[in-house]
Amino acid sequence: MTRNVTITFQNTEEARPIIEAIEADNQNATAVVMPAMVKIDCPGRLIINRVTVEEKIGRDWDLQELHLSLISLAGNVDEDDDRIIIAWGS
Repeated sequence: MTRNVTITFQNTEEARPIIEAIEADNQNATAVVMPAMVKIDCPGRLIINRVTVEEKIGRDWDLQELHLSLISLAGNVDEDDDRIIIAWGS
Protein backbone atom coordinates (compact mmCIF):
# COMPACT_ATOMS: atom_id res chain seq x y z
CA MET A 1 0.00 0.00 0.00
CA THR A 2 1.35 3.42 -1.01
CA ARG A 3 1.43 6.11 1.65
CA ASN A 4 0.10 9.54 0.82
CA VAL A 5 2.29 12.61 0.94
CA THR A 6 0.54 15.82 1.91
CA ILE A 7 1.04 19.53 1.45
CA THR A 8 -1.26 22.18 2.93
CA PHE A 9 -1.47 25.82 1.86
CA GLN A 10 -3.31 28.88 3.06
CA ASN A 11 -6.35 29.44 0.86
CA THR A 12 -5.13 32.74 -0.61
CA GLU A 13 -4.82 34.39 -4.04
CA GLU A 14 -1.04 33.82 -3.93
CA ALA A 15 -1.41 30.08 -3.25
CA ARG A 16 -4.11 29.30 -5.83
CA PRO A 17 -1.77 29.23 -8.88
CA ILE A 18 0.62 26.96 -6.97
CA ILE A 19 -2.26 24.62 -6.16
CA GLU A 20 -3.41 24.65 -9.80
CA ALA A 21 0.14 23.80 -10.94
CA ILE A 22 0.36 20.92 -8.46
CA GLU A 23 -2.95 19.53 -9.71
CA ALA A 24 -1.78 19.85 -13.34
CA ASP A 25 1.50 18.01 -12.70
CA ASN A 26 0.15 15.34 -10.33
CA GLN A 27 -2.82 13.54 -11.84
CA ASN A 28 -3.37 11.43 -8.69
CA ALA A 29 -3.42 14.44 -6.35
CA THR A 30 -6.59 15.18 -4.45
CA ALA A 31 -7.24 18.71 -3.17
CA VAL A 32 -9.61 19.38 -0.29
CA VAL A 33 -10.58 23.06 -0.20
CA MET A 34 -11.56 24.50 3.17
CA PRO A 35 -12.27 28.13 4.08
CA ALA A 36 -8.76 28.84 5.41
CA MET A 37 -6.64 26.19 3.72
CA VAL A 38 -6.25 23.71 0.88
CA LYS A 39 -4.88 20.25 1.70
CA ILE A 40 -3.44 18.20 -1.15
CA ASP A 41 -2.84 14.47 -0.79
CA CYS A 42 -1.02 12.38 -3.36
CA PRO A 43 -0.08 8.70 -3.24
CA GLY A 44 3.66 8.06 -3.21
CA ARG A 45 5.10 11.38 -4.32
CA LEU A 46 4.16 14.89 -5.33
CA ILE A 47 6.10 17.20 -7.65
CA ILE A 48 6.00 20.99 -7.74
CA ASN A 49 7.58 22.26 -10.97
CA ARG A 50 8.77 25.87 -11.11
CA VAL A 51 7.92 26.12 -14.84
CA THR A 52 4.31 25.03 -14.32
CA VAL A 53 3.80 27.52 -11.48
CA GLU A 54 5.30 30.27 -13.66
CA GLU A 55 2.81 29.41 -16.44
CA LYS A 56 -0.10 29.69 -13.96
CA ILE A 57 1.22 32.85 -12.28
CA GLY A 58 2.38 34.60 -15.45
CA ARG A 59 5.77 35.68 -14.08
CA ASP A 60 9.09 34.32 -12.86
CA TRP A 61 8.70 32.38 -9.63
CA ASP A 62 11.30 31.31 -7.08
CA LEU A 63 10.52 27.98 -5.40
CA GLN A 64 11.23 29.57 -2.02
CA GLU A 65 8.08 31.69 -2.47
CA LEU A 66 6.18 28.49 -1.71
CA HIS A 67 6.98 29.02 1.98
CA LEU A 68 4.92 32.24 2.07
CA SER A 69 1.71 30.21 1.72
CA LEU A 70 2.77 26.86 3.16
CA ILE A 71 1.09 25.59 6.33
CA SER A 72 2.51 22.07 6.56
CA LEU A 73 3.68 19.05 4.64
CA ALA A 74 4.19 15.35 5.27
CA GLY A 75 6.93 13.48 3.45
CA ASN A 76 10.62 13.80 2.70
CA VAL A 77 11.56 16.87 0.67
CA ASP A 78 14.06 16.94 -2.19
CA GLU A 79 14.47 20.26 -3.94
CA ASP A 80 16.62 22.08 -6.47
CA ASP A 81 16.11 25.31 -8.44
CA ASP A 82 13.49 23.79 -10.75
CA ARG A 83 11.33 21.49 -8.65
CA ILE A 84 10.36 20.21 -5.24
CA ILE A 85 9.59 16.54 -4.74
CA ILE A 86 7.80 15.34 -1.64
CA ALA A 87 7.95 11.56 -1.20
CA TRP A 88 8.27 8.81 1.37
CA GLY A 89 11.56 6.95 1.06
CA SER A 90 13.83 7.21 -1.94
